[in-house]
Amino acid sequence: MAVMPLRETDCLVLIDLQYDFMPGGALAVAEGDLLVPIANRLAERFTHVVATQDWHPAGHSSFASQHPGREPFTTVEMPYGTQTLWPDHCVQGTPGAELHKDLALDRAEMIIRKGYRRDIDSYSAFLENDQTTPTGLAGYLRERGIERLFFAGLATDFCVAWSVLDARTAGFEAVILTDACRAIDLAGSLDAAMAGMAEVGAVITESSALLG
Repeated sequence: MAVMPLRETDCLVLIDLQYDFMPGGALAVAEGDLLVPIANRLAERFTHVVATQDWHPAGHSSFASQHPGREPFTTVEMPYGTQTLWPDHCVQGTPGAELHKDLALDRAEMIIRKGYRRDIDSYSAFLENDQTTPTGLAGYLRERGIERLFFAGLATDFCVAWSVLDARTAGFEAVILTDACRAIDLAGSLDAAMAGMAEVGAVITESSALLG
């Protein structure tokens, strides 16, 4: 695998490494906890690091519990489009919403909280699910002179993929480190996500290209 030299204009983006997405959490992703040491090793290589944190109010509209008769992982139509319904997760102020205690957040310049508006979900680090409401991350990165983003975290086929797609739309180079991510994979969502990221020109590689 070809080595990718890092530049001062690169930034590592760590997506939602929170307890509710780890084994035992409310919306657990298999082996999600194994990403924390990988993320820490990666962070040591970067001048710039940012992280995201899912941060839902209780009773968020994306929770299946708010839709009588509906089960988690089914879908409903929202004003902004089709929404997957989830178990209650990453509720503000709860232990499940916390970023993993072993994550080396001392390297993070910014933590973007997303999904805190009750009536709209937010997968991407850049835009909420209406694809128009910004988180402010793109502007921050541009002001800092960042050009290329490396993505790791949870989950590959939702928050990571949507972040990669929006990064490309915003004009950033994007690299997904597949071994530093894990997927939920609902009805083929992982294959669809990988194809979508490749289609917009994201580089798909592994952390060994950086760590050796």
